[in-house]
Amino acid sequence: MEEIIDINEFAKLDLRIGKIENAERVEGSKKLIKLEVDVGDETRQLVAGIAEEYTPESLIGKLVPILANLKPVKLMGVESQGMILAVDVNGKPILLHPDREVPAGSGIR
Repeated sequence: MEEIIDINEFAKLDLRIGKIENAERVEGSKKLIKLEVDVGDETRQLVAGIAEEYTPESLIGKLVPILANLKPVKLMGVESQGMILAVDVNGKPILLHPDREVPAGSGIR
């Protein structure tokens, strides 16, 4: 198990549902996809290492959990303004999704 955190540390995480509006491969990368994600109050650009498991076309319209208040980073020269949460199965990402339709931006608790 990783380091134990308390509820105050967990409360700092801005976890919410995002809706993938657009997706495209990152040029020069086998693993990265650039995503435009509606997070409720704005659209964010995220970069995710999921291209070996998902095509960009298959992602459009999907609802996914994201960490919205992660410090932006550049991956292969493309800024990522958050992180998609996924299950890691033998090193392969499997996307999580709500079991019913919810609005983009809905909080996760």
